[in-house]
Amino acid sequence: MGIALRNTETWKLLEKHYLEIKDIHLRSLFENDRSRGRNLVIKDIGVYFDYSKNRITGKTIDLLIRLARERGLESRRDEMFAGEKINVTEERAVLHTALRVPVGSVVMSDGRNVVPDVLTVLEKMSAFSEKIRNGEWKGHTGKPIKNIVNIGIGGSDLGPVMAYEALKNYSMRSLVFRFVSNVDSSDFYEAVEDLSPEETLFIISSKTFTTLETMTNAHTARKWSLSKLGDPSAVARHFVAVSTNEKEVIKFGIDPLNMFGFWDWVGGRYSMSSAIGLSTMIAVGPETYYRMLNGLHQMDEHFRTAPLDKNIPVIMGLLGIWYNNFFGTQTQAVFPYDKYLHRFPAYLQQLTMESNGKNVTLDGDKTDYQTGAIYWGEPGTNGQHSFYQLLHQGTKLIPADFIGFMKPLNNLPPHQDYLIANLIAQGEALAFGKTEEEVKAEGVSNALTPHKVFEGNRPSSTFLLDKLSPENLGKLIAMYEHSVFVQAVIWDINPFDQMGVELGKVLAKNIIPELQDTAMTLSHDGSTNELINYYRKNRLND
Repeated sequence: MGIALRNTETWKLLEKHYLEIKDIHLRSLFENDRSRGRNLVIKDIGVYFDYSKNRITGKTIDLLIRLARERGLESRRDEMFAGEKINVTEERAVLHTALRVPVGSVVMSDGRNVVPDVLTVLEKMSAFSEKIRNGEWKGHTGKPIKNIVNIGIGGSDLGPVMAYEALKNYSMRSLVFRFVSNVDSSDFYEAVEDLSPEETLFIISSKTFTTLETMTNAHTARKWSLSKLGDPSAVARHFVAVSTNEKEVIKFGIDPLNMFGFWDWVGGRYSMSSAIGLSTMIAVGPETYYRMLNGLHQMDEHFRTAPLDKNIPVIMGLLGIWYNNFFGTQTQAVFPYDKYLHRFPAYLQQLTMESNGKNVTLDGDKTDYQTGAIYWGEPGTNGQHSFYQLLHQGTKLIPADFIGFMKPLNNLPPHQDYLIANLIAQGEALAFGKTEEEVKAEGVSNALTPHKVFEGNRPSSTFLLDKLSPENLGKLIAMYEHSVFVQAVIWDINPFDQMGVELGKVLAKNIIPELQDTAMTLSHDGSTNELINYYRKNRLND
């Protein structure tokens, strides 16, 4: 990319600026600017993004945007949308945004418009979903399908389960949905324990159809199904595949007509709007699924076209840079104040940490600055009664995102008012706290006063949307996708590969036969050898 990040002029200006404002309290920032709560807000495409409770000034934002331009954010963004191979380590385009463009759009990759292929797969998914939903698709014994089990891992699991839970209010409640990802046998056992093989369909989601965890669970599912159905030909009525490996799909016994494909320009953690979303479409129906795609596309277009200072994912990403690289924060909290989004933080963990958990630049040079933050969170208000103590009075600075909706999907007054009151109150408490003088004014004893003081000056951003609609779910997903990209451009890293997950998987394949054959000679380090020997000895002594 040219000049190293920390050697750029703007980075040095940001370091100087940080020293100037690091000790300024949010109380002072608001006192000195009575319109701050109106000015540091972006309102667009139905999202109200309040970032005024961050430890920034207008100068901070100006410098961060200057840094983004200096690092080529706009050109890199345009290259992504144009289908250029910005995933340089794998020599691939990055076109998850093409999965949600309107009919008639043109998105080129290697001289080919990929949109017709995307629409063909969506149409195939829609037709299949409707057959399941209306009972037309029958199992081997002639019974309609009532249970759908998605077997995948990583993006082939986290996206579908998050979307299903988020859109559960829109789902077909007569169908049962389960998700299996862990190679732990208990995951599969509990998923099918109360299901009938005659009424169960398995979606095997694996691009290569070779992923250890997914295929282990897939073969266990096959055995479970045939233990009741008997005839191996039944597999074709109870299994479908989301994959690109037709040879292995056929070998498994799945009809290739029931194989839903996708492309190498769709990364796993960006794949939930590809055929990986088949279980979601079955649950909510094609129309609702297309509404989610529309929300994703709206945020894509906002990110692609909005000025940087009015661009929600851009400001989000730059705030992450500010805290990570200047304040030295380690984590980013995400608190959705909606029960249906209870799997959203887990989904974001893969999206953010697998994308930006890198320590070398695009040129292969070691970074001399922090990259990806640790993302975590739980739904409000549950977290308030557990870990919020650390946020308010702990020794760690943790930026937080609060996500809320004006209208509940299940209106039971006064629940929603109480929920949103807590969301707003937490941001206020984190920012402004309670001073020693305020505590003493309440008549608290001198001995107890230090324990009642809230320092405040803890940053947060608040996102408010109308309701948890399919469109708004799509907007939230794409919002975080693009903020991840913004940070990766600044850091000059590749957010679209995941080579760090490979070593452990390779070593596990080597250890499997060593666990099963006690005669094999071990040649690992001392600790690993002892662990293998201990397992060998004790697994045989049930």
